[in-house]
Amino acid sequence: MKPSLSLHFQNRSPSPIRLAQIEFLKRTDQVVAVNTAIGNVSLPMHPAMMERMFALDSQESPFQKGIVKYSTTVGEVETNRAFLHLIESSGFSSQGIFSQVTDGGSQAMELAILGVCGPAGSSHKPLLLIDPTYPNYASMAERTGRSTTALTRTLEANGKFSLPKLSEIEKTIKETSPAALLVIPYDNPTGQFYSQAVLNDLGQLCAKHNLWMLSDEAYREIFFTPEQTSSIWGITEKDVPGITGRRISIESSSKVWNACGLRIGALLTDNKDFHMQAVAENTANLCANVIGQYIFGALLYESKEKLQAWFELQRNYYRKIAKSLASGLKKELPDLIISAPDAALYTIVDVRNHVDANFEATDFVMYCAQKGYVEMNGIKMTLLVAPMSNFYSRQLGKSNPGRTQMRIAYVEPPDVMDKVPQLFVQLLNHYMHSTHR
Repeated sequence: MKPSLSLHFQNRSPSPIRLAQIEFLKRTDQVVAVNTAIGNVSLPMHPAMMERMFALDSQESPFQKGIVKYSTTVGEVETNRAFLHLIESSGFSSQGIFSQVTDGGSQAMELAILGVCGPAGSSHKPLLLIDPTYPNYASMAERTGRSTTALTRTLEANGKFSLPKLSEIEKTIKETSPAALLVIPYDNPTGQFYSQAVLNDLGQLCAKHNLWMLSDEAYREIFFTPEQTSSIWGITEKDVPGITGRRISIESSSKVWNACGLRIGALLTDNKDFHMQAVAENTANLCANVIGQYIFGALLYESKEKLQAWFELQRNYYRKIAKSLASGLKKELPDLIISAPDAALYTIVDVRNHVDANFEATDFVMYCAQKGYVEMNGIKMTLLVAPMSNFYSRQLGKSNPGRTQMRIAYVEPPDVMDKVPQLFVQLLNHYMHSTHR
């Protein structure tokens, strides 16, 4: 006899973002993987952050004697001020915003869901999502005994995702009584950009129906349109009366600052009660990584002009990859539907015009991870991508558009990303041939 796992653990499956990597690591055939399944940026951190990291034993460093103590649960003053400084560097006021440092944006997500959504049951208050959306939100809700409800966007043949009409969103609010609406202005996974006008409209719905407005701003400033930077912190009382006190944003060092493994994020809010209780809840976790806090805190001393130059550098880098990836995929397989991202660092490919009704993107992803490969310049290679089914509500069943969709992240160096179109299409053709023999 052995003790049994909890029901939660028994039903847990890996995130679709990590699934391919987990399976690939079981291989022993010396195949090389190009991993575009995970948004694991392979660029250097901001120079000010690197300078601190490489000088942890300097006279100025609090770690010069090798002593690494806890910080307060809310986080170091310098680090919190750095997050607020970045809000200001994007052109928004940080007045009245409370900041709490977290273990990456992921912990900020969990605290936000725990703090505003009611437990599952007859009086539950779910989190309202706009699918497809980052699947860890549904996982965090499930982990904390909360639930989600969702509206669905459609990927059109021209590669554009369109938000549901405001009337449709309002109808869902009335039907499901959510506690909060989640927005991802620089959207993961779709690459859709929410302009400030769109955020204002959504903010009006939140104020009208007394919802929290939760904004994931991990990719803020990575956008490719001529519009201005947008943010939940750009919604003013003049534009949306009653917005104050219901805003929460999730911040991260991972994407704009190229520091995924630093695991530093923040939970920002203009609601003092929420802030105080979020800190109280997180005392059970003690504090975020103090070395990471110190490294990230270097951004506090960078001028707005230098930070704006950094943002432009990131935008130009990802813009070129997005354009090259799309043209390469179209050249290899003209009937592919390829999203036309305006923000973030992802492209979604939909193979619905190229496959039969039995195709499942997850099965193809597993094939690539477990045994698929192609030879390129004498090297056996495979491609890891993220299947999209779990980015949509599970209630969609067989009508889930993610069955034929996959997400590709621009995280490998440009010369490696150039190989992705050929790898993807050749692996897809090999898979289709193997399943129809």
